[in-house]
Amino acid sequence: MDNKFFGELDRYLFHHGTHYELYNKMGAHLREIDGVRGVHFVLWAPNAKAVCVVSDGNGWTPWRDVMEKVDDAMWELFVPGMCEGVKYKYLIVGADGGEVMKIDPYAFRSELRPANASVVANLDNYKWGDKQWRKSKKGENFLEKPMSVYEVHLGSWKKDLSKWDEDQYFDYRRLAHELAEYVGYMGYTHVELMGICEYPFDPSWGYQVTGYFCPTARYGSPEDFMYFVDYMHSQGIGVILDWVPAHFPKDAFGLANFDGTPLYEYADPLRAEYPEWGTKAFDLGKKEVSNFLIASAFFWVEKYHIDALRVDAVAAMLYNSFGREQYRPNVYGGIENLESFEFFRHLNSVLRQRTEAFLIAEDSSIIDGITKPAKKGGFGFGLKWNMGWMNDSIKYYNTDPIFRPYYHWMMTHTLEYIFNESYMLVLSHDEVVYGKGSMINKFPGSKADKLKSLKTCYTMMIGHPGKKLLFMGQDFAQESEWNFKKGLDWWLCDVDEHRDVLGCWRALLHLYKERPVLHNDCGGPNTFEWINSGDFHRNIFTFIRRNPWNYNNALVFVCNFAPVDRAEMGVGAPVPGVYKRIFTTYSEDSPFEIEAKEELCDGRKYKLTFDLRPLESVVFEVPYIEATEAELKKEKTVKNRIKRTHKEATTDNSHVPQVTVPEEMLPAKKKTTKK
Repeated sequence: MDNKFFGELDRYLFHHGTHYELYNKMGAHLREIDGVRGVHFVLWAPNAKAVCVVSDGNGWTPWRDVMEKVDDAMWELFVPGMCEGVKYKYLIVGADGGEVMKIDPYAFRSELRPANASVVANLDNYKWGDKQWRKSKKGENFLEKPMSVYEVHLGSWKKDLSKWDEDQYFDYRRLAHELAEYVGYMGYTHVELMGICEYPFDPSWGYQVTGYFCPTARYGSPEDFMYFVDYMHSQGIGVILDWVPAHFPKDAFGLANFDGTPLYEYADPLRAEYPEWGTKAFDLGKKEVSNFLIASAFFWVEKYHIDALRVDAVAAMLYNSFGREQYRPNVYGGIENLESFEFFRHLNSVLRQRTEAFLIAEDSSIIDGITKPAKKGGFGFGLKWNMGWMNDSIKYYNTDPIFRPYYHWMMTHTLEYIFNESYMLVLSHDEVVYGKGSMINKFPGSKADKLKSLKTCYTMMIGHPGKKLLFMGQDFAQESEWNFKKGLDWWLCDVDEHRDVLGCWRALLHLYKERPVLHNDCGGPNTFEWINSGDFHRNIFTFIRRNPWNYNNALVFVCNFAPVDRAEMGVGAPVPGVYKRIFTTYSEDSPFEIEAKEELCDGRKYKLTFDLRPLESVVFEVPYIEATEAELKKEKTVKNRIKRTHKEATTDNSHVPQVTVPEEMLPAKKKTTKK
């Protein structure tokens, strides 16, 4: 019997933190040895005194299937006759002498909660049909492409009222079809899924994970989830997965105190937990723990074809002081967690280098360089959530229009830093829970004013630089706060004023997809110009989105956050000619044209004059003017710079550990015979 399934080379790479396909060896794998089929188990539990597998196959009887310790840290066992679908756990005698039943940290499948056993699964049976999608992503610079994300909690998007159970969940396959139809109709480019990695506690929404290689059984099997992703891709929709490498719950069957010692978590009591969440913090100083998480990221990309991972609670990982009254300073006496710095630089570098996927940081820190390459002192993330924009905007929206002039700067100062990182603008689930109310109820005034204000808010969001994310229900102005136990109030879509908001947001999403000046985030500061950033007395914002080299295909935005008519509103125009109004939040109106007059306005030579209605936003298309030779030269220069920047981000290996594998561990080279 072969006890070297997890061989010497595997162990060497694992202990150096660079076994990126660790999921192919650790955990439970169907194998055939000497003609006998069964399951091979591999476990990392260096401080355990003894380990056995208990399962359906042995009647959950301890010490029938005893694992062998093949080195100082690894345990292995081949169980003949075991097959797919068998439930199992590890019974571990810990370093403290106590016995505890643990799930497999590398399990591919789990029982449906409240049961929690791991389940033997084969992930190689599904026949993928997204070859064309993956091929189209090869070498793509996602910063140049539209990215409008629909954030979804699958369990509460819709409810199946024909079911009699408490959950009334749709399964992954039904969700794939209904969600893709809606997302495609609206014009979103991606869905972002909350809480797919297996978790035991529903109110955590999936952010207290026990299964880092396991899609939750709430909505079906691993193959069902593969179908979900595959179908989304067939409809031209990308899939982003929420991923939580910061912390894990204390449940006795999970990772906590795994082998009778703090194995996955820090042993240091000042670093071991996040008191605010009551969870354990991963010890990224251990190469094996770092490798566990890096392999998890690769797993979702390689096995489930996930397009991007949104990394939860990045700030908590970057600061030793996060949420702690007492904390352990780093070796230099600072508050930064230097192990997390290195972890992110390593993971981002190797993931961008080897795949087309990227990480998105949910980060509220003030640390610079989150989306810059590691070799330039950054962390290598593809995008960063713009939490500052979200907080400042909502503060402005909460304010009565009479007092908004005093908060006007909160809507303008984001442009002072927006090009320092690659940002995503987010109005996420976090803004519509815990008494914060839904988006529509963040605005003062009558319901009619709230609805108009929401449409102007969304127009400003689409015009602002950065990728976009909106949480489900907010696109049709859901009135009640989000509750993970209930489905969305879809009946509101049959109410005229709510359907009007839905139509407005849909029109904006299609405008965003169709116009490169809105979605291409590679051009830098020259892609945005204020026309008037200081019109605070009237609560109006006017700006231009443009190419970095000229005004061809540029768009003029005028956003009115006051419930007041502005007759014969004057707006400075960048060039002469006829401007076409292509969008208004007063959706019943058709497009019309205005000729810019040669008259000084907002410091510009030309002026547009039109009537602006209460809480209305409008978008004008700038007339096309033949590009000059200098502009064409500048265009070529900018595009070459963008190519160089993209290449730097996807080839950076400055923080990928250069592990020299001993020659005797390398596979023998095949001899070639010359004919």
